[in-house]
This record gives sequence, structure tokens and C-alpha cells, in this order.
Amino acid sequence: MPPPLPYRALPVVLVGAVTALLAACGPSAAAGPAAPPRTAAAPATSSLPSGQASAPPAAPPAQEPVDVRTRESTLSIPSAGVSGLRVVPYEGTTDDVPGTRIQDRGHAASPYGKRGGVGPGQVGNFLVTAHRLSAGGPLRDLPAVAEGDTVTVTVGGAEYTYEITATRKTSFRSQRSLDEQRAAVPGSPGATPTQAMITISTCATPEDHAEGNFWSDAQGNPEHRIDKIGVLRRTAAP
Repeated sequence: MPPPLPYRALPVVLVGAVTALLAACGPSAAAGPAAPPRTAAAPATSSLPSGQASAPPAAPPAQEPVDVRTRESTLSIPSAGVSGLRVVPYEGTTDDVPGTRIQDRGHAASPYGKRGGVGPGQVGNFLVTAHRLSAGGPLRDLPAVAEGDTVTVTVGGAEYTYEITATRKTSFRSQRSLDEQRAAVPGSPGATPTQAMITISTCATPEDHAEGNFWSDAQGNPEHRIDKIGVLRRTAAP
């Protein structure tokens, strides 16, 4: 057994032992409890499948296009002295009660729907009717319009130019004649239209009266109407 250490040597021995112990535990042991390890912030995650880019913001819902049949337009016929005649659309057929009321205000009327026609520039028969003698007589000179003359319809900034290709006479006392006027291909009921056409119609009152024909319907329309048929030749977009 080694001899006991002197009393005064004990603190030195203890200090040495503690120092050795702390050195064995690493520098943090002397500095107190170690701080928890810092971890890098996790990158933001996406719910999209791997490899798929983030979707762009949703676009606002598209607006429904306006049906050109329901839009007012203006009609110009240089050879008949007509400029900017207001054309009012309505659901019905040529020269019915609602259409006659529109004409009585000095405007042209354009029927659409199952018994009417199409709108400006559309494939089919764009029907336009107006008075010749009353309500200012906007179509008083329509009978003088000849083949090759042009008419222009403007709607929503677009301009449609039709060339007159034919003249027809419609009888209100003949359903066949009315069907021909209102057909998608003027004069050919049941035919499938392949081009945009126009029928501009007004009364033949002076001609009927000159022949001794004074018949009229409930709206005051004489038996016959004069129709000018045109085919779309040019479109100027807005």
C-alpha cells in the first residue's frame, strides 16, 4: 500500500482529475449544456405531383358572346338615299304585329328566331323590312335599287357590304310566296344556305293601287311587297 498523500496535496490532485474528466467530455462540457443542434428550414412543399409546375392563377370566366341577331344595326343604301337607318331586331316574322310597330316608329325591323332570319353577316337570310309611304317612308326609293348596287349594314363596329343580285315580289295572300321570302335561301324554301344574304322588303302599295288592288291585311300591309335580295361581298371587322 502506497503512503497516504499529504493533506495539502489533495486539492491539486482533485483539480487535475476534474480537468482530465472535462477534457475527455469535450469543450462543450466545460461550457455548460450543449445547445440543441440548428436545422435548416425545410423548403416549401407543393401539393402538385413531382415534376409538375405550379398552376398559373385561374383566368376570369369568359363572357358569353353576344348573339348578333339581337343587336341593333344600321342600314345604308346609297342608290336609295338611305343612310344609317336604324334596324331593330325582334323575335318573330316579317311584318307581323311587333314588326309593324317597329316600322311605325320610322325604323326598320329585323325578325329572327324560328320564323325569322339570321343576323348581319351570318350565313342565311338577314331579313329587313321598313315602310315606304308612312312613318317618314325610309324605303320610299327601294324599288329603284338595281342589281349591282350595294347596301351596307353596320353592327358593333363591323361593316357588312352586300351586292344586290335580284328583285322579288312577295304576296301576303300566298303562303308559298311568304315562305320563299322568309326562307334561309331567298326563293328556295328548304334549301341549305351556304352564304350570307339579305332581303330588304317594303310595300308595293302604289303599284297595287295602280292595278286596282286595294286589299290589305290586319296590319294595313297591301297584298304585295317589293324585295331586294343581296349577297355578302365584303366584311370589314372592327
